[in-house]
Amino acid sequence: MRPRYTTRRHCLHTLAALAFGWPAASWALDIRFEPVAPNVYAYVGDTEGRTYENEALNANLGLVVTPAGALLIDSGASLQGAKQIAEAVKQVTPLPIKWVINTGGQDHRWLGNGFFKSQGAEIMAHANAESDMRARGAEQIQANAPVLKEKLAGTEVVLPTRWLKDADSRLDLGGVVVQVVHRGGGHTPGDSMVWLPHSGVVFTGDVVYVDRILGLHPVSKTKTWVQSFAALEALGPKVVVPGHGRVTTLAQAQQDTGALLKALRAHMGKAVEDGTDLAAAVKGFDAAPFKHLQHVDVWLPQLANRTYLEMEQE
Repeated sequence: MRPRYTTRRHCLHTLAALAFGWPAASWALDIRFEPVAPNVYAYVGDTEGRTYENEALNANLGLVVTPAGALLIDSGASLQGAKQIAEAVKQVTPLPIKWVINTGGQDHRWLGNGFFKSQGAEIMAHANAESDMRARGAEQIQANAPVLKEKLAGTEVVLPTRWLKDADSRLDLGGVVVQVVHRGGGHTPGDSMVWLPHSGVVFTGDVVYVDRILGLHPVSKTKTWVQSFAALEALGPKVVVPGHGRVTTLAQAQQDTGALLKALRAHMGKAVEDGTDLAAAVKGFDAAPFKHLQHVDVWLPQLANRTYLEMEQE
């Protein structure tokens, strides 16, 4: 499922881009939540990098509407972006946003918290995200400064107001059961999934990437990421809203994320055990099953490199 861009400005720009080869990424961001189940919505963000035009919101968001108010899943990468998200929510429901759940410590998951806190929302994340957010929040804002320029004005590090500590935290908003599932993170230490058992929908945050290759950073751990993915499989969801890429199925998530994580760990684990040097191990990884993923040629060697170094330390 892709977000719809229907403004006249966008249509004209698209025609011009096709005619003259201008970069399509230069159109203005249009945030729209599309239904994926009754009272459950998703916004599918850009699968390219962070840009001025996409508000550094190159990730997916979730929205759950209940009789007691709305639950927003992830708050965007800036104060201005959060305001646009809030306006998009108003196009779906007049009810206030009561809760915001940050699914991890990546910038576009939580740097919009300040706006929603000012509106009275309770902001939640798993406790394992706290140290990561404190350590990297200012760094993430600084990294986005040359991208967002004046659009970053007013953005501050605003931590969640409630930390969840269990592996499975059962919440209830307006009679709608929400379960936050955490197995030690993966892409970031606080990575969690938001499971809606009543509709069979799961918002995975950065536990799942489809269409584009997943990312690894110094804070990422493939060992716990595999554990998080196993928890997703145990849920048996009908609909998977990944952190990046189109709304999809469990089978697609397994192909694009689960299989890649397992292949990386199996290959690099054996290389470490056999004493194969890093360069040879990276070169010997079989990329063929993942060639369909966006950015694979550029990023896969980096993923293999980081996985090798991680497994050396295990």
